Amino acid sequence: MTDSKTSVIPLAVTLGDPAGIGPEVALRAATRPGAPRCVLLGERATALRARDLVAPGLDIVEISDPGTEVPEASLPLIVTGKAPAHPYGQVSAAAGQAAYDAILKAIDLARAGAVSGIVTAPIHKEALSAAGIPFPGHTEMLETHGGVREAGGRVAMMLANDEIRTVLVTIHVSLKDAIDQADFEAQMRAIRLAQQGCRAFGIAAPRVAVAGLNPHAGEGGLFGREEIEIIAPAIKAAQAEGIDASGPWPGDTVFMQARQGRFDVVVAQYHDQGLIPVKYMGLEKGVNVTLGLPFVRTSPDHGTAFDIAGQGIADPASMATAMEMAARMVAAL
Repeated sequence: MTDSKTSVIPLAVTLGDPAGIGPEVALRAATRPGAPRCVLLGERATALRARDLVAPGLDIVEISDPGTEVPEASLPLIVTGKAPAHPYGQVSAAAGQAAYDAILKAIDLARAGAVSGIVTAPIHKEALSAAGIPFPGHTEMLETHGGVREAGGRVAMMLANDEIRTVLVTIHVSLKDAIDQADFEAQMRAIRLAQQGCRAFGIAAPRVAVAGLNPHAGEGGLFGREEIEIIAPAIKAAQAEGIDASGPWPGDTVFMQARQGRFDVVVAQYHDQGLIPVKYMGLEKGVNVTLGLPFVRTSPDHGTAFDIAGQGIADPASMATAMEMAARMVAAL
């Protein structure tokens, strides 16, 4: 790494599912000019295969302490498994377990203060399930193992790009379950974390827009009463706490208003309501931020892309943005 980075605590960068594009975008992003100081976490064979694919001249140095300095033309790797390289583009329990092991190690290091934050490459939900891992995604893993639940807290997912930010009330559940889970407490948690997340981006007085659950935000009760009985009371309670919250706003127009500068963040009721507007603007621009953790965590806004894995053509832009955003958030702490 460069001399300017030697005194900086590194970011932990997990390689994600070994059968996907995570390892190659992680290496590309970590080796670009101006990248934050990073330490990779994953299986040795996976890291070396990605190196041979996208950065043949790079030296991968195995370390055990994230603070270990390595030569400039190299990247440090904390080995979390020594299995042979997994076949590209195939769902497997072994690959799911490999991805999970790296995440758990990254969380341990972050909680110990040995790394400044975590940037996670994409994982595959079917591979996790095949390995018997009881979490559908990173967010749930981080909430359980990151010290949040034992402290009585919860986390929320924020998707952000240069133009809009959104925080989700519910995450990886069916639409039917999302409706049931979008209760008063979930609304309050998302609104509070939306404010905190915006402040982490340097916005002193965030304007929080809360989307409705039903079409036209319920149209005064014609299309459902969740807005009247749950969402509006939560907004009023948040306002009483000093949060600049407003709504409920119709979900089909609130993101347009946020993009035009009326709001700093939108609280969306369920996964696709919040993620489609961000992803439509380009996967290379979006970053996933987990709010409510005692450490910084970001990830690119795309999946494992099994269809192009191993071809060396995956775009590292979102991964690079995730690293840059993590470094900015760490600096703002």
